Amino acid sequence: MDVKEEKKSPVYNVIAVPVEKVTANDYNPNVVAPPEMKLLELSIWEDGFTMPCVCYYDKENDKYIIVDGFHRYTVLKTSRRIFEREKGMLPVVVIDKDLSNRISSTIRHNRARGTHDIGLMTHIVGELTNAGMSDQWIMRNIGMDRDELLRLKQISGLAALFTNSDFSIPDPETTIPSIDE
Repeated sequence: MDVKEEKKSPVYNVIAVPVEKVTANDYNPNVVAPPEMKLLELSIWEDGFTMPCVCYYDKENDKYIIVDGFHRYTVLKTSRRIFEREKGMLPVVVIDKDLSNRISSTIRHNRARGTHDIGLMTHIVGELTNAGMSDQWIMRNIGMDRDELLRLKQISGLAALFTNSDFSIPDPETTIPSIDE
């Protein structure tokens, strides 16, 4: 009888690695805009690192090559307050895959993140506003600029106007007089 080795997820083996031993890969197509990078820095400052970076360990060069987590790594390198608090150490899990499988893993991680649903974000803004949170608090803590917050508040405000109302768009042929009339 063949006994299979039990697969253990890498997340059970998080290690702290000096950031100097970590390097970016050269194939990640993911880009994060500056406002989201600021939000990531705030998130790591407020919550700490809640997810380790995924790396491949290159024994020959004694380097950890990032598979997923480039932007968390960048925050550690560029935010003095986070670097100092973390003592220059990056939480890492190691996967042992060849280059092709590392590339596909990077893409899977990037694409699996999804997007925000506008309806749910509108609801969240409404809930936070109803809870007494200021616009400044909302913008700072969920990473919105004034225009986005205004748009979501307008959407939620318009939706509230039509709650429990019978509303329909009139048929243009029956409401607009013709030129002949």
